[in-house]
Amino acid sequence: MSAEAVDRVAVSGSRPSTPPQTSWFEFLLDEMLLENHLQKSHPDPVPVQLVIQFLEQAAKPSVNEQNQVQPPADNRRNRTLKLLALKVAAHLKWDLDVLEKGLTIPVLNMLLNELLCVSKVPPGVKHVDLDLSTLPPTTAMAVIIYNRWAIRTIVLSSFPEKQTKPGPHQMNMLNIVQQEKELTENILSVLKEQAADSIMVLEGSLGLKKDFYIHTLRTLDLLAADPSTANGETESSTAGLRISADELHCQVHYDLGGIFFQQGCSDQLAYEKAREHFQQLRDGQKNGINSILKAFIKDNVSLSLPNHLRQSVLREFLHKVQQGGLDEVCHKLCVCNAVRDALQGEVLSVRFQQLLHKPRKHVVDFMLEVCTRSLDKDRSSETSKRKMVIFLKCSLAEPHLVFVVTAHKLFTELLKEEDRKVLVEQMRRRSATVNLCAKPLPSFYDIPAAASVNIGQLEQQLILCLDARRIRQILIELHSMAERPFWRVNNKWEVPPDYINVILNIKDNLTKDLVYILMAKGLHCITVKDFAHTRQLFSACLELVTEFSPKLRQVMLNEMLLLEVRAHENGVAEGSNVRPPPDLVSRVRGYLEMRIHDLPLRQIVGEECVAFMLNWRENEYLTLQVPQQLVMNNPYIKLGQLLASTCKELPGPKESRRTAKELWEVVVQICSVSNQHKRNSDGRVSLIKQRESSMGILRFITFIKKLREPLVLTTLISLFVRFHSIVRDDIVNEVTAEYLAIWPSTLANMQAVDVEAVAVTVKELVTYALTLNPNNQSWLITQADIYFVTNQYSAALHFYLQAGAVCSDFFTKAVAPDVYTDQVLKRMIKCCSMLNCHTQVAVLCQFLREVDYMTAFKALQEQNSHDAMDSFYDYIWDVTILEYLTHIHHKRGESEKRQIAIKAIGQTELNASNPEEVLQLAAQKRKKKFLQAMAKLYF
Repeated sequence: MSAEAVDRVAVSGSRPSTPPQTSWFEFLLDEMLLENHLQKSHPDPVPVQLVIQFLEQAAKPSVNEQNQVQPPADNRRNRTLKLLALKVAAHLKWDLDVLEKGLTIPVLNMLLNELLCVSKVPPGVKHVDLDLSTLPPTTAMAVIIYNRWAIRTIVLSSFPEKQTKPGPHQMNMLNIVQQEKELTENILSVLKEQAADSIMVLEGSLGLKKDFYIHTLRTLDLLAADPSTANGETESSTAGLRISADELHCQVHYDLGGIFFQQGCSDQLAYEKAREHFQQLRDGQKNGINSILKAFIKDNVSLSLPNHLRQSVLREFLHKVQQGGLDEVCHKLCVCNAVRDALQGEVLSVRFQQLLHKPRKHVVDFMLEVCTRSLDKDRSSETSKRKMVIFLKCSLAEPHLVFVVTAHKLFTELLKEEDRKVLVEQMRRRSATVNLCAKPLPSFYDIPAAASVNIGQLEQQLILCLDARRIRQILIELHSMAERPFWRVNNKWEVPPDYINVILNIKDNLTKDLVYILMAKGLHCITVKDFAHTRQLFSACLELVTEFSPKLRQVMLNEMLLLEVRAHENGVAEGSNVRPPPDLVSRVRGYLEMRIHDLPLRQIVGEECVAFMLNWRENEYLTLQVPQQLVMNNPYIKLGQLLASTCKELPGPKESRRTAKELWEVVVQICSVSNQHKRNSDGRVSLIKQRESSMGILRFITFIKKLREPLVLTTLISLFVRFHSIVRDDIVNEVTAEYLAIWPSTLANMQAVDVEAVAVTVKELVTYALTLNPNNQSWLITQADIYFVTNQYSAALHFYLQAGAVCSDFFTKAVAPDVYTDQVLKRMIKCCSMLNCHTQVAVLCQFLREVDYMTAFKALQEQNSHDAMDSFYDYIWDVTILEYLTHIHHKRGESEKRQIAIKAIGQTELNASNPEEVLQLAAQKRKKKFLQAMAKLYF
C-alpha cells in the first residue's frame, strides 16, 4: 500500500462515519420517509436529485417475454414514483428557479406533464382553448406553471452555453449525451412552436382576480388515497398552497417581459410590450409594500407578529436599497417598528434615531399617522398612552419638530395643556443654546423620559462613538444611572483572550469598561483600516493604563506597535515604496529583544514583526540577535530565523544546506500528524489524528500571506514544491522551481504527512506570490507545472505562455532557452494534444532542440482537430513537416489544404540553399508570430 493510501485510510478512520445516502426504492417502502427526509437541514440526496431518481426509474422501459423493449409500464410502482417526484416539487413550492437550476429540460418537461395529468387538465385540448376562470384552482394553476416554464425555457435556451469537452475516459458517455441533446432540441422545438399559445394563456391569466392554489404534499396524499379528489377535497376546493393574485401576476409579468425582450431582437414592437410588462411588475411590487405597511400598523395594536419577523422584513428591504426607489419604504418600516418598540417599552433603534436627526416632512407626517392608528384611545390602557407620550417626546429631540408634533391632534389629546406649554418652552430655550449641526445624535438631558430610555440611548451613542473623550463622558453618565458592566453592551466588542483576564481584574468598574471598550473599538478600526481612529483610541487607552498598570501599559505599547506595522504594510500594498522609518524598525527590534516577565503576549504581534523584518530584508538581525526565550514562546520567530538564514546563504547550495534542512524539518512538522491509539467508552480502538505543531497549516498559510519579499517567497515555494513532489511520488510529472537542490530528497516518516495540506499550501502559496508579482517567470512556470500535473491543461498552457511573454516583451524577442526548456516545451505539446489542438502540437515540435518528427506526424494524422489547422501552416518552417502535410492532404483528397501547404513550402526564405543565418531568421520570425497567436487564444 502506498504512503498516500495509508494516509487516506488513516484519515477515514479518524472521521465519524457519515450515514449512507438514502436509496430511491426506500421511499417506496415507507410512506413517511419522504416527508421526514425533506425536513432535514441537509438531506442527502437533495430534493432535485430525488426528482431525477424517481422519474428516471419511472421512465425505464420494460422487456416482455419475447425480450422486446416496451414503453414504461403503467403500474402501481411507476405511478407511485411519479407521485413522489411531484411531492418533492410541492415541497419546493414549485419554485421554477430551483427546478430549472437542478433539472434538465427533459426531466422538468416530464415532471410538469405529470402535474398537468394529476391536476386533471383535459387531455388533447390546447391550453389556449381552455377557460381558466372556469377550471378548478389547482387545474388552472398547473396550466399557468407549465406555460410559464415553457416561455422561460425558450428565453434561457437563447443564451450561449460553454460546450464541455469530454476527456478520453468520458468517450463512452458521448452517445448518452448526444441522445439527451437531441431530446432537448425536440422539446425546445415543440415549445417554440407553441410559444404564441403560451403567451396568450399567460396574458389571459392576468385578467383573473381570484387567488390561485397549487398542490402541496397534503393534497397529493389525498390524491393518492382517492383519485377523484385530484384538485383537493372537491373539484372546486381551495385546498393546497394559496398564491395571491397579485403575487402570481408579478411572476407572469416578469416572465412575459422576458420573452418579449428576447423577441425584441427581431421585432421592435416586442420591446414595447416587454417595457409594459416590466412597468406592471414594478407597480405590483408597490402594492405589496403597501400591504406590508398596513399589516405592520395593524400589528402595532394587536402585537401579534414576532418582533424578529418585523426586523427581518426591514433588513430584507435594506438589502434592496441599492436597486433604487426603496429608501422611503425602509424609512416607513423603520417608523412602524419604532412605534411598536415604544409601545412595548423597548429601546428605540439607532436607525430610527438617525432618521429623526434631519427628517423630511413626509417622514414626520407618516410617523404621526402611524402613532394615531397604533393607539386605540378608547380601549388602550393608561400604560400604552404613557409610552406613546414618551415616544412623542423623544421625537422632539430636534427643536424644529416641536411645533409639528405638539400641534398634532394626538399629542393634544394625550398631554395636558400645562405640560405641553412647559415642554415647548424647554425646547425653545434649548434651541437657542445648542448648535444642532455639531451633534452626531440628539442630547438626552432635557428630554423628560424614563431613565431606562435614557440609558438605552446613551448605550447606542456609546456603540457609535469613536471619540475617546466622548466615550469616557458617556460611561461616566451611564455609571451615574446604573451600576452594571457596560463593556457587554455590544457583543461585537472583542479583545484578545490573552488580555481578557488582565482587563477584567481591574477593580474600578468605570476604568474596566473604559479600557475594554477603547481597546475593542481600536482593534475593530484596524480591521477596517481606519488607522487614524485606532491611534486616537489606543493613545487614550495607553495614557489611562499608565497610571495604574505597568503590565497593561506594555500590552498597549505592543498593540500600538502592531498598529504601526500594519499601517505601513498597508501603505506598501497600496503602492508606496517608502522604507519604514528607523524609529519603527527600532521598535520592532525592541519587541523581538524584549525579556518576558509574566506578560501576556499575543502571538500575532510576534508573527507580524517577523514578517515585517523579512519583508524589509533584515536577515542579518533575525539570524543573530533575537533572544532564545522569545523564540521558544513564538514558533513563528523560529521560522523567521530559519527563513532569514536560508535566504542569506542562497544561492550557494552547499553552505545553505544546514539551515535549509532545519527549515525543512520545521515545515514537515507543521504538515504532519501523529497517530495515537485511544479507546472509546465501548472498548474499541479508534485512530485519532492530532496536530503536533502549535501553528497548524491554516495559520501557517495566513502567516505566509503576510510575506512579500521575493527571495523569501521563492524559498518557500521551492521548499513546498520539493515537499509536494516527494509525497506525490510521481517522477514523470514533477513540478519545477528554483533552488530545489538545497532540500532533502527523502522523508523519514511519509505516512505521518498530511498530503492534502501540502497540496493546498503549495497552490495557495504560488497563487498568492503571483498576486504580488504576476511577471515572475519562475513562479509562472511553477504555477503552470501545478496545473499540468493536475491535468488542467488549458490553465497550464496559459501560464506557460505567460512565462514566455513576460521575458520576451510579449514575444517580440526570442524566449530564453532556460525558460522554454525542452521539458517545458514537451509539456506545452502535451497540453495542446490533450486539448485536441493537433496542428499546434506539430508547430511546437519544431521548437525542441531536436525536432520531434514522430509526434508531429502523428498529430497531423488526427482529423478531429479543435484548432484552426491550415491557418497555422504559415508558422511551420521545417520543410520536412510541410512536405508531410502535402502528402497527407493529397492522400485525403484535400486539395485546398494541400495548396496552402505547397505555398508555405515555396517561400524563398525556407529554401534549403539559403545561408544558415537566413534560415534561423525565418524560424525566429515564425516562432514569435506563433507564440503571439497562441497568447491571444489562451490569455
